[in-house]
Parts: sequence; structure tokens; C-alpha cells
Amino acid sequence: MKGASTTLRSAFSFCVQQVRTYDYHHYLCLLELPPDMRKAAFALRAFNVETSKAMDVASDPRIGLMRLLWWQEAIDKIYSSKSIEQPVAQALASVISDHKISKGWLKRSVEARINDARRDPNDIPNSISELEKYAEDTVSTLLYTTLQSGGIRSTAADHAASHIGKASGLLLLLRSLPYHASKSRQGSYIPIEVALKHGLLVKEGGRSYVQLESREGSLSDAVFEMASVANAHLEKARQLAGTVPVEARPVLLPSVPAQVLLDTLRKVEFNVFDPRLSRGILGVPPLWYQMKVKWHSWRRKY
Repeated sequence: MKGASTTLRSAFSFCVQQVRTYDYHHYLCLLELPPDMRKAAFALRAFNVETSKAMDVASDPRIGLMRLLWWQEAIDKIYSSKSIEQPVAQALASVISDHKISKGWLKRSVEARINDARRDPNDIPNSISELEKYAEDTVSTLLYTTLQSGGIRSTAADHAASHIGKASGLLLLLRSLPYHASKSRQGSYIPIEVALKHGLLVKEGGRSYVQLESREGSLSDAVFEMASVANAHLEKARQLAGTVPVEARPVLLPSVPAQVLLDTLRKVEFNVFDPRLSRGILGVPPLWYQMKVKWHSWRRKY
């Protein structure tokens, strides 16, 4: 029994370290959660880290896809009370058991990433709404499960979480454009409707792709259009603040890094290749970012 307890403590410690290493801006947000919610939140966020970086750290896309499929199967095993010798899975199993986390949200998240991993690099999303759906499935679901782990049942909180997740997801996709361009997934997260409008869609040899090499105004205009959709979601989330329970507001603190990233994009005039985007934390000094998170937390705002 003592050995099992030590293993579980090590698993949760591993989750905290994973989030601190790979998702530091959200790590600082989770530190503002009440102690009784923090452990579950770190396990859920570590699960997100595992699935979100599966394709990026794999030397071969097929290996990344296999990792995602492993997590899909792992969720089924956890809900069937089967043990898994992997620290994030062990911590997640404990959280699921203690807080009755909905299986559907976790499955929806990993399946969205599997579908994205299987997508051909030349298969471009048709509309921003497709990317909003992807953000809802991968980011909003994380907020839903965190609310659930805290025993918070609120339609207003869920609606705010939906908007914040969509905003965060869209902005992180924009931030990742240079990375995906370097991996030959040329503009794969700029949808056809936006690329056409701004003259970025190139048809060549029977295939279409979004041209990112041109860093002139057309690309910045496309990024601005998508960032404006994210901004609208943040505004809608804040309009709900008066109806969101006080205990739910710390869970919605990820709106702060989303706003910081949006502000940095404005500062660099929506040029995703500007090196200032990768400085500090989301383009701002670490101390300033930490103070901003603390200020929102202290005022019970998001």
C-alpha cells in the first residue's frame, strides 16, 4: 500500500514537471488554483502536454500517430480499471476515479489530435470554424474537465470555458505557423477561405498550399483576421464573467496567456515570424507575465 502511494506521488510530481517544462505559461495559471483542485488540474494538463507534443517530438510522423493511438487505448483501459505503467496515465487514472471525469471529453481531445495527425499536409481546412472546432475539442475540453474535477457545475462557466478554449487554440495555432512551415506543413492552419481572401493560396502541380514564405502584409492580414476571431471569443467569455461562479474563475485564468499572446501579436503587427514572439513568456518579460496572472487571480477575474 505504501509503495502504491509513493508511486502515485511520483506520478503527480512528474505531471507537474511536465507542465512546468512544456507549458510554463499555463503552469503559472495552475498555481493559482485552490490546493484541492491543483493536483487534478496538473494531471489533466500533463495529459494535454503528452498528446499535444506527440507529433512534434517524434522523428517519424507514424511514431507520433502511434503515440496518440496509445493514449486513445489508454483512456479505455483507465475507464476499465486496468493499470498502466506510465506516470501521467497513473495520475490521470487517480483523478478520474476521485472526481468522476467524463470519458467523452478526454476521448474527444485525443481523437481530435489523431484526426489532425492523419491529415495530409496538403489537406487545408476550409474555414476558421473548422479550426474553432479543433480548438474546442483540444483546449476547451481541458477546461471542462478541470471544472468537473472541482465539482463546479455551471452553464455560464462552461460557456466561458468554450470561448476561452477556442481563443487559446486559435492563437496557439497562429503562433505555431513558423514551426509548421519549417516542417513543410505550409500554412496548414490557415484555412482556404482566409488564404483566398489574402492571396496566399497557391495551386501547383495539382495540389494547393498556403504560401508562408512571403512575409509581407498579406500574411499579416490573414493572421489579423484569425486573431480577431480569437479576440471576439475572449470578449464573449468576459461578458459572461458576472454570471460565472467565483469558484470557477481561477480555472478560466488561461484567458490571461491568450490575451498576452494576442497583445504580442498586435505589437509585432501580426507578423508571426517576428522573433519577439518567442522572447520571454509569449513575448513579454517573465516577471511582468507572472504579475499579470497574479493580479487577475487576486481580483478573481479572468
